[in-house]
Amino acid sequence: MAALASVAVGGTPAHAHTSKVINGTATALHPEGVAWDPTRHAFLVSSVKHGTVSVVQSDGTVRTLVDDAHLASTFGVHVDARRGRVLVAYGDLGLGDRKNGFSGLGIFDLHTGRVLHLVDFGKLANDFALDPEGNAYVTDPGGDTLYTVDTRGRVSTLVRSPRFAGTGFTLNGIVWHPGGYLLVVRYDTGTLFRVPLCDPSNFSEVRLDRPLVGGDGMALRRDGALAVSTNSIGSTGENAEQVLRSSDGWATARQVWRSAPWPDPTPTTLAVTPSGTYALSGRLDVLISGGTADTFTIRRL
Repeated sequence: MAALASVAVGGTPAHAHTSKVINGTATALHPEGVAWDPTRHAFLVSSVKHGTVSVVQSDGTVRTLVDDAHLASTFGVHVDARRGRVLVAYGDLGLGDRKNGFSGLGIFDLHTGRVLHLVDFGKLANDFALDPEGNAYVTDPGGDTLYTVDTRGRVSTLVRSPRFAGTGFTLNGIVWHPGGYLLVVRYDTGTLFRVPLCDPSNFSEVRLDRPLVGGDGMALRRDGALAVSTNSIGSTGENAEQVLRSSDGWATARQVWRSAPWPDPTPTTLAVTPSGTYALSGRLDVLISGGTADTFTIRRL
């Protein structure tokens, strides 16, 4: 345990101007996704309740950036600073102020929030990863398919498999790896898949020392380690944060750090920043139980 505790979990040097904990305040925001915006030096968060994307400053103040009637609830969010875009997965779980049944990927101007593309597909687009060319690889935990959305907003099927299907939430968190593959976690079973982009149908299961049951958001750190949030929102998973490493190109992986239970309830997603890796708790446990909360927490690992 002492050896695990000695592993640096941030993956980047500390930054004097970024707090370890950001306590956000906004009326019933309930963010599920979080991203770092290097152009603003601030976080962006989604909203299961309002279907928006908002800017969160280090003092916890919140300002809406994207608000489009097409989005009932928003989930995973990422910044493509090179192309001046913010992308967000959207769907309708019946928990938002708006009810419309749409699911897909929204692409907006990073600076103005203006809509560039609204790409409908899947049953419940949830999370996605971006590659350097701006392509998005999207999970649909209600189906059996991984999708690709290119920079022009065109959607295609990357890979479909019965191994991705289930009766509950299945494929969830996803990251792009510079080795030319995706790492994708299955929420209900804790399985981690390695999907080569040159031959997606030849995907394989990463052999883990312990399954990632309740695996939600993931983030690939600059040092090559994988940070993973798990929660108990819809599974037997534990509310925890962990870091995994691999020495064989993610054929296998082992856990090198873990914090459980995490100080904040039901953590969902992660963002890598110049100050380290941060986990989001948007109090989805409260929202799913029929209530609302006006606070959320972004905490450094």
